[in-house]
Amino acid sequence: MIPYREYMKECILVLDNIRSVENVGSIFRTAEGLGVSQIILAGITPTPLDRFGRERKDFSKVSLGAEKLVKWKYEKDTESIIGGLKKEGFFIVALEQTKSSRDLKDINVPDKFALIVGNEVEGVSKKALDASDEIVEIPMAGEKESLNVSVATGVTLFKLLA
Repeated sequence: MIPYREYMKECILVLDNIRSVENVGSIFRTAEGLGVSQIILAGITPTPLDRFGRERKDFSKVSLGAEKLVKWKYEKDTESIIGGLKKEGFFIVALEQTKSSRDLKDINVPDKFALIVGNEVEGVSKKALDASDEIVEIPMAGEKESLNVSVATGVTLFKLLA
């Protein structure tokens, strides 16, 4: 049997100013399970290490150690991250509800792409949206307008990596 990762698309996940350590830990666990090649943490997004370089127990409790299995790094500015990824040939997809968003079900991405997910309240920054090649959203059937960022990331990664 061929390991799942050997025939998957290459995906880098960019976390744009996510506030909650629990959401970030959950995203790490999901991303590792779905074969994301790297996670880039930007702005205020909590990292697996505290400001003294020690492992965060609150992070690992949710991620179940996924931070040790998936490559990650921190960078301050999301826009410079996007610029670097574009130079490396990545197609940039932002997950956000905007007037120009396309339904996630209608999107196909190339074999090398980056997914940007944003802050729980503010969403993906306007500058990051402007720099993206595609903006997608998950259609909602209920009264709630959106999903939790960690759940929405999992749904989107599963669809785009399939």
